[in-house]
Amino acid sequence: MFTLIDKIAIITGASSGIGRATALLFAEQGAKLVVAARRQAELETLATDIKGAGGEVAVLAGDVRDEAYAEALVELATKRFGGLDVAFNNAGVVGEMGPVSGLSLEAWRDTIDTNLTAAFLGAKYQIPAMIERGGGSLLFTSSFVGHTVGMPGMAAYAAGKAGLVGLTQALAAEHGRQGIRVNALLPGGVDTPALTAKTPDERAFVDGLHALKRVARPQEIAQAALYLASDAASFVTGAALLADGGVSINRT
Repeated sequence: MFTLIDKIAIITGASSGIGRATALLFAEQGAKLVVAARRQAELETLATDIKGAGGEVAVLAGDVRDEAYAEALVELATKRFGGLDVAFNNAGVVGEMGPVSGLSLEAWRDTIDTNLTAAFLGAKYQIPAMIERGGGSLLFTSSFVGHTVGMPGMAAYAAGKAGLVGLTQALAAEHGRQGIRVNALLPGGVDTPALTAKTPDERAFVDGLHALKRVARPQEIAQAALYLASDAASFVTGAALLADGGVSINRT
């Protein structure tokens, strides 16, 4: 039930981290993929890895804040593979950090546009394509930040990620009768190059925020995305699934 055999999926933010790990896992589980991100070279490397393992993949680089790009990704999935069954709207940024009093309007808009408006644009074109297939699974990468925890200096990020949970709930209610499940995935800290660059003390602090006393490997978050995308989660919709290593409940 955790397979995606013959499913067609779009993954944004696929050039690194959670997106890349999820693309590799979805392909391993039988999905035909359209992978999206800004960085063409990294997408091509990912595509080479997927094809080398026997998978099918198409690449389209662009900016998720661009409505024409959201439409083009769905068109590519339809023309190349015949439709769309799964969309993992994963692209996002932390954005400019600091007190709201010092945050520029441009920085606020950039963070909201990338983390929330881009998800709306994706869904706008993905949902009709899924309806044509008789249903599908739509996923958004949200965060524990703004949902269970307030983090100083992260107002724009928190607002955008919290907005994704509201968007998830509204879309799940609107399209459930059409066989479309909509869920938000809320990771905790994830092992990325930015985290690796921290000092040992800084890394220990981040690890210690989690009940498991470590951050996630990207592959672990990919497994949670696979669950939500697959038939194993056939009765799960409108959910905000925490895969955060206990950062939301930890006080030790």
